[in-house]
Amino acid sequence: MDYKDFFKNIIPAGQFGRARTSDPATSHAAAASITDVSSHYAQILEALSTIGPLGKDGISFYSRLDPNQIARRLNEMQKLGLIHLTGKTVKSNSNRQEREWTL
Repeated sequence: MDYKDFFKNIIPAGQFGRARTSDPATSHAAAASITDVSSHYAQILEALSTIGPLGKDGISFYSRLDPNQIARRLNEMQKLGLIHLTGKTVKSNSNRQEREWTL
C-alpha cells in the first residue's frame, strides 16, 4: 500500500509540535526543517505490516530509518490511532528493554 499520499491528505502540516518554547534556537530550526513526515509514517507502517510487532530498533532495521526518526514518529502515530503498544517489551540494540509496537 502506498501510504505516503494517504498521509499527505489526512495529516495537516504542523499538527504535532516539534519543539518546546523553552528549547534552544537550534531545536526550533531543526523542527522548522521537517516538512514531510508522511514518508516516515509509511516506512514504519510498512515494516510493522510486513514483519509484525517490533520495537523501535527493529522498525529502524527494517525501514532503514534512523532510530531517532522512529522514536519521534511513534507517539505521533499512536495519537493518530495508526499504531499501538502491545504491552510487551523487546531487547533493543543496546540490550535494554524497549516497548513493542504493532498495527
